[in-house]
Amino acid sequence: MECRTGCAACCIAISISSPIPGMEDGKPAGVRCVQLTEDNRCSIFGQPDRPAVCSGLQASADMCGSTDQEAFDILAWLEQETSPSSVG
Repeated sequence: MECRTGCAACCIAISISSPIPGMEDGKPAGVRCVQLTEDNRCSIFGQPDRPAVCSGLQASADMCGSTDQEAFDILAWLEQETSPSSVG
């Protein structure tokens, strides 16, 4: 599956704990990555300073659903279910 151009759900809905240029402490869930352009494209796509977690993320129907909103909903749910505060 290919990413939907302009979706950016994975760049907003999930937390990223590794440094991102311009966000040295990573980013919390629900916060827009500083590297997103106005049209929701990654400005550091393909560059060596892009976090490995971002480069390694592969779009899939289970993660992305069939619309941008489904992607946000799925990823927000996954973020909540896997957060340390939800364990136990």
